Amino acid sequence: MRLSKLRICVITGLSGSGKSTAVHALEDEGFFCLDNLPLALLNVFIDLVEKSSERIKNVAIVIDIRARDFFKGHEILFRELREAGHKVEILFLDSTDEVLVRRFSETRRRHPAIENGSVLEGIAFEREHLAGLKQIATSVIETSELNVHQLRDLIVSIVSGEGAPKIFNVHIQSFGFRYGVPLESDIVLDVRFLANPYFVPELKLSTGLDNGVREFIFGQPDTVEFLDRLFGLTDFLIPRYQKEGKFYLTVSVGCTGGHHRSVVIVDALREHLKGRNISLRITHRDIGKG
Repeated sequence: MRLSKLRICVITGLSGSGKSTAVHALEDEGFFCLDNLPLALLNVFIDLVEKSSERIKNVAIVIDIRARDFFKGHEILFRELREAGHKVEILFLDSTDEVLVRRFSETRRRHPAIENGSVLEGIAFEREHLAGLKQIATSVIETSELNVHQLRDLIVSIVSGEGAPKIFNVHIQSFGFRYGVPLESDIVLDVRFLANPYFVPELKLSTGLDNGVREFIFGQPDTVEFLDRLFGLTDFLIPRYQKEGKFYLTVSVGCTGGHHRSVVIVDALREHLKGRNISLRITHRDIGKG
């Protein structure tokens, strides 16, 4: 007879929100993992694990919209498992509709919740039917602005009891409005009011990484005043985001093509934030386009 009870981590949430990444992270941490388990079989699975001769203490189970009985009796089942002495954690992964649509577009997969509708219809159906579970989740994780490495680190931090990462992560990126605003942006800054080096013949083919362009941009009085106001804004916002429990911030700076003005401003903001207790990542999304 197994005397110790299990730690049961239920991974659930929206399709495309990163559940596979989450369960792989837990597998690397030594969890016994099972994907797409029908809810009706959960008690059977737990009973088999308890009776197993292997020393299994931690299990992770992905239960989602693919299991059509998923919606029936989950609150009662989880309560019974807790009453039996098991530690049950429910990690609910979520993302914005825009990010989910983009992810499905990139993978060219249909949405599993609906056979003959659009991805947006599938997302709406899934949100409606998962709303109750989201309410009882022990952790709701917004993955819209996380890459796979950041999501993995966050999952490991949560299950290890550390909570959210202690280092605040800031992603600053330049972009060109002609190629669209980055969907993952928390803050979007439009610097098209600055004079454009593109119309200076000797600077047209250069980028904001070149000294000539930088000198042209920094030589404008509006640049100096804008940066002063921007630095004050970020100095005000970042500690308040941290206090609120936010741990990732994406600042997107746009100009027309993403080659000149936005690149210079991004690098100036990086220099301002460098050396603080934050993790900085810089991307010049469209610098090589056009």
